[in-house]
Amino acid sequence: MDIAVNLIENYLRLNGYLTLSEFEVQRRVRKGQYKTVTDVDIMAVRFPGNLFIGDPHSDSEAQLLLIEDPVLQLEETTIDIIIGEVKQGPAELNENIKDHSVLHTMLHRVEWLYGTPLDDVIQSLQRKSLDISPSCGQGNVRTRLVAFGRSSKVDLNTISLSHVVRTVIDFMESHEAALKPIQFKEPAPAMLRLLMKAGFSVEKDL
Repeated sequence: MDIAVNLIENYLRLNGYLTLSEFEVQRRVRKGQYKTVTDVDIMAVRFPGNLFIGDPHSDSEAQLLLIEDPVLQLEETTIDIIIGEVKQGPAELNENIKDHSVLHTMLHRVEWLYGTPLDDVIQSLQRKSLDISPSCGQGNVRTRLVAFGRSSKVDLNTISLSHVVRTVIDFMESHEAALKPIQFKEPAPAMLRLLMKAGFSVEKDL
């Protein structure tokens, strides 16, 4: 797996998202043959609610939020769905990610969450990279295309790798006692953890 994709996947998981990474989308062409339309780097779904490192029912001191990153702009009654493009260079979306067959293939897996036709969601994503629709139950579903990479801005549709690195490191530093027993086996967080243990600091040049 690409190291940048691995970093983003772990960042999103730490924030409570369920993830699917490096998924190839196929399309049937002439004579029943198939071709790859694009490789979707990351898809992530987060349901509303706070997440804790430990069990808050058994230990009041374990009531530490896993990560509360304001950049993600999470809302209490909204399911957040991200379809993301991860770049080691400038943060930008591949145009193929807006292809109807690509969006339909990915969102079909969570179609049951929406209280509105999936085609309406897809059209909104194609126009403005963002859709907010009522869910099939209470609250809303926010679906967005997000470019991860090098960027001077951070918003609903763009998140910089430097922000992700700093956020993951801050989390490791803030919850050192709780994370000490954990073995980080994924390449990206394992490397960050190793650098921290070795006494290195990671700073972003302005």
